[in-house]
Amino acid sequence: MIIDCHGHFTTTPPGVAAWRDAQRAATTPAERADIAAREYEVSDDELLEAVGGAQLAQQRERGTDATIFSPRASWMGHHIGDAWTSQEWTRRQNDLIHRVCQLFPGSFAPVAQLPQSPGADMAASVAELRRCVEELGFIGCNVNPDPSGGRWDTPALSDEYWTPLWETMEELDVPGMIHVSASDNPVVHTTGAYYLAADTTAFVQALSSGFLARHPGLRLIIPHGGGAVPFHWGRFRGMAHDQGWDFDATISQLWFDTCVYHQAGIDLLLEVVPTSQLLFGSEMIGAVRGRDGASGRYWDDTKYYIENSGIDAQAQQEIFEGNARRVYPRIERWIPAA
Repeated sequence: MIIDCHGHFTTTPPGVAAWRDAQRAATTPAERADIAAREYEVSDDELLEAVGGAQLAQQRERGTDATIFSPRASWMGHHIGDAWTSQEWTRRQNDLIHRVCQLFPGSFAPVAQLPQSPGADMAASVAELRRCVEELGFIGCNVNPDPSGGRWDTPALSDEYWTPLWETMEELDVPGMIHVSASDNPVVHTTGAYYLAADTTAFVQALSSGFLARHPGLRLIIPHGGGAVPFHWGRFRGMAHDQGWDFDATISQLWFDTCVYHQAGIDLLLEVVPTSQLLFGSEMIGAVRGRDGASGRYWDDTKYYIENSGIDAQAQQEIFEGNARRVYPRIERWIPAA
């Protein structure tokens, strides 16, 4: 079985954006109350078409079996509005993901967005995570290390600010993917710069602080191949040696996905990162949607790169399925082992 750990619902029906636009336009108490009383106007037939003709179709074309699925990352928009805005939007986004996973049994497993908001504590995020896991069967969450959209004014991941969330994730035995949302700075491109910089920043926060040792049950995924981390593996190992940071212990609680869109990049990733810490991911349908003109293949068809990397069948099995089942133990409810 091949499990893609990194998928977002990027092909939502029009009713989702319509609700969000109305929410963002609501300014008076009466307008906010009105939008809070409304749900998405999205039918099951629309969801079947939106996913069946996109993510599910590409699963079948590429020969993958299942996707760990969450709301569109760039639309999380934690910097938009206030805490109420984020809570109302997040609940609906998570409920939508749950509907998709119920409509396509065996093909998708749900991961939650959290209602983070600049300046807000973690109480609402903890409550939403509990709702999603305990009531809806979600298997993990996405954690935004910078809900400001690029100002980086939220405490580092090692700060006590995050402790309620980390402790809840340990209690519920669910991992988190570190994932920012859209950049609120026009000179910092969202998917080309901000995502990759944030991945690297989160890794360095974990490495330099050693905070993961305080949370031995916490498991975090660094997406997009770990940002700059694999390419600068020696830099980070050297810094750890010089500064007395525990590189190996940090790595043991971090996983890297394979959302790297060329063969040489995948080869490097597989060479430097231990196989036990790699999860197959493509982010399909995501930041890069076209095909390579030379090969005719989708740039984000990372399964092909892994299969042509030269690693043995055992390593491929771990990356394609085994590691995902260890990192996401609640996945069995949605994607039973063969």
